[in-house]
Amino acid sequence: MDALAAVLAVAGVRGAIAATVNAAEPWGLSLDAVPRAAFHAVTDGTAWLRVRGEPGIRLMPGDLVLLPAGAAHTLASGPGAHAQPWDRLAAGQALAPGGELTVGTGTVQTRILCASYHQDPAVTLPLLTLLPDVLHIPASRANPGLDATLRLLASELGQPQPGAAAVLNRLVDILLVQILRIWTASGTSPARPASWLTALTDPIAGPALALLHTQPERPWTVDAMAAGIGVSRATLARRFAAKVGQSPAAYLTRWRMDLAAQRLRDTDDTAGAIARSLGYTSEYAFNRAFTRQRRTPPGRYRAQARSASTSG
Repeated sequence: MDALAAVLAVAGVRGAIAATVNAAEPWGLSLDAVPRAAFHAVTDGTAWLRVRGEPGIRLMPGDLVLLPAGAAHTLASGPGAHAQPWDRLAAGQALAPGGELTVGTGTVQTRILCASYHQDPAVTLPLLTLLPDVLHIPASRANPGLDATLRLLASELGQPQPGAAAVLNRLVDILLVQILRIWTASGTSPARPASWLTALTDPIAGPALALLHTQPERPWTVDAMAAGIGVSRATLARRFAAKVGQSPAAYLTRWRMDLAAQRLRDTDDTAGAIARSLGYTSEYAFNRAFTRQRRTPPGRYRAQARSASTSG
């Protein structure tokens, strides 16, 4: 398992189909801001995306757009088309999650898959928030994997079969991985701050991240990591800090605490057992590290997290 796979597995970033929009011109939908990432894939026809403060984007067949912060936005047949509130239209059609939302009364010309992504709140390692406010991937930038996924998506939408909702939700998860691959491979720029995500493709920081993510229980030192990837200690320390934005030790502690937080919430494992599984030689050392990171002791965190899960 590589670093991206490890984070996706632990962060619990999952996609869910909101609806398939079937639109006949002229049409428009306004969507309020939401506390999760919004995603749209155009499988047929065209659409215009408008986000306040951003230039309008014409979406073509095969285009994807991700709004990681869930910003309010508009989808429409043209830049000036009147937009109806999504929530009001959905309520009027008694739209169930994953259902079909019809806009306009003529012949359907545009079909858009709309979905959302949610990250486990127990995980502090950022993922979606590292991406730009509007991430547009035109069909022309699609790699073979993304292209194949989109074709399968269009096939499922065009000829629904038993289990279609399950297939579509899995495809949305796969699309996120494809989006992240394309974005990380597109290179760095001054506008991109240092982060674990942008460091994945670095020839030194990337392999170091893989070691930390896949073997968090090991007593890693910079010397041991440098030997594992075949570079000098000084080179690794300098490159990791520059590309990731913090030292390997600080990053490893954060990753361990994310793993611990999930286990405290989701299992009955003792703090001592969790501590040992994450490489701590004593429960006391683990408790100190967890309290420093989460500002609450493990036992209290467990009680609060479970209470929040129950009430939610």
